[in-house]
Amino acid sequence: MGQLILVRHGQSKWNQQNLFTGWRDPDLTERGVTEARNAGRALKAEGITFSIAFTSELMRAQKTCALLLEEQGQSDLQTIRNVALNERDYGDLSGLNKDDAREKWGEVQVHIWRRSFDTPPPGGESLKDTAERVLPYFNNTIMPHIRAGENVLVAAHGNSLRALVMVLDGLGETEITRLNIATGEPYIYDMGAQAEVVGKRILPTNNQVG
Repeated sequence: MGQLILVRHGQSKWNQQNLFTGWRDPDLTERGVTEARNAGRALKAEGITFSIAFTSELMRAQKTCALLLEEQGQSDLQTIRNVALNERDYGDLSGLNKDDAREKWGEVQVHIWRRSFDTPPPGGESLKDTAERVLPYFNNTIMPHIRAGENVLVAAHGNSLRALVMVLDGLGETEITRLNIATGEPYIYDMGAQAEVVGKRILPTNNQVG
């Protein structure tokens, strides 16, 4: 039986500034670095090591993956990057302060763009659109490693991971829009012989202290 571990990247500089990020590529903050390292330490304390890692084409996820694996003593682990795991593309909202966006388009409209399942912002992706590129990659490229009983790390983004959690947890469209995945918080899935989920837990880290 293998395990699938999902980790959202640590806090980025644009998270800190309350900006829509999407496919833009800001670095981690000092707090984000600490969150990534804390995730790695917590996983190491659980005795979890990895056979392979997957991440996106964006720096904040790649750095989180690298820092986590460094804490694991697995810096040389095979790590595959793919655009399919990128964050949801926020289109015209990218780079805007969320409060400024509410002033421009109205709080109700921005809330719909952020939290509906299938309504994209101008020039961007909905969560449904994000899922339609994440899930085929997961099924075709990541799932074979899970079926082989390997421990797999996926270090990615809030919305690309929500697309996976929706399927893994069997959540509906309304339920998934309410889910928030915290930065640097490992989701551990125990996977059965048929690559089905047989157990799940969210691993506490020092990120939650204070």
